Amino acid sequence: MSENGEFGYIKDRLAPLAAGFKGALELKDDAALLSVRSGRELVITADTLVEGRHFPEGTEPALVARKALRVNLSDLAAMGARPVAYMTNIVWPAGAPDALRGGFADGLAMDQEEFSITLIGGDTTSANGPWVIAVTAFGEVPAGKAITRSGAKPGDYLVVTGTIGDACLGLKVETKEYQPSADDRAYLLQRLQLPMPRLALADALHAHVHAAIDVSDGVIADSRHLAAASGLSLEIDLDVLPLSEAAHRWLDNQDDTQAARLALASFGDDYELACAVPQARVDTFTAELRKAGLQATVIGAFAPGDTVTVISGGVSIEYGAGGFTHF
Repeated sequence: MSENGEFGYIKDRLAPLAAGFKGALELKDDAALLSVRSGRELVITADTLVEGRHFPEGTEPALVARKALRVNLSDLAAMGARPVAYMTNIVWPAGAPDALRGGFADGLAMDQEEFSITLIGGDTTSANGPWVIAVTAFGEVPAGKAITRSGAKPGDYLVVTGTIGDACLGLKVETKEYQPSADDRAYLLQRLQLPMPRLALADALHAHVHAAIDVSDGVIADSRHLAAASGLSLEIDLDVLPLSEAAHRWLDNQDDTQAARLALASFGDDYELACAVPQARVDTFTAELRKAGLQATVIGAFAPGDTVTVISGGVSIEYGAGGFTHF
């Protein structure tokens, strides 16, 4: 660490990220002040990234910072919230170079500007172990209008935004397990390293969606959370999983396409939204997303009961955990 130590880093690199937010108190206090407008509720989420588990050692620190922030913003997006501010707690590896800290702050600055959000506090320390970044993000939503996981109703369709499985293939590219064309390589790495939180869909969610979750652990596993929270059964059709052109090119070279599709549906890190949408609203919801430059695909349906079934070729298949497990 530089001769200025922890407080020098906070003053020189982190405090500028809090500029303009009165309640951040210039990061001079151990707490911050946060209020929301009348008629709004505060939405709070937290996520942790660990080097070697959530991102490879040696990843560019700016990319780590941006992904750490974006995965939290994705949770806000799933509730139809507008981001307001965030805090970050960082455990630096003992002996980490100044370039690691500087690059991390640079990455935060990039995405603060892109998503109009401000750092308001947190904590930094170091330890003999991996680099750990924990972010807590705050958003606001009209009072009583937050989209939760528990609002799905029988007859709702399961609709996912964007495409699924690109991050899975991005990791294969990153680990050199898969070597596609230069264009596909760039696209897949972008999807892995810099997911796009679907914050722009807030109005469409409030107008048309009963329940939603962001796809962080795998579309099967996360959709199962929707069904469980809503007390419903769910059937997912693996054959209609929305795939990018890059993913289709990979799939065309797989011997067992069913197993390959299942792998894409079970990986996670897509940070798309899985939504419960009433049948009468699906066309309108899809049209609104299309205007925003994003596709929406029906991949299943909710019904009374308590089971989750994945089908392919018209028959039920085994799908294991259906996604990433944290323990």
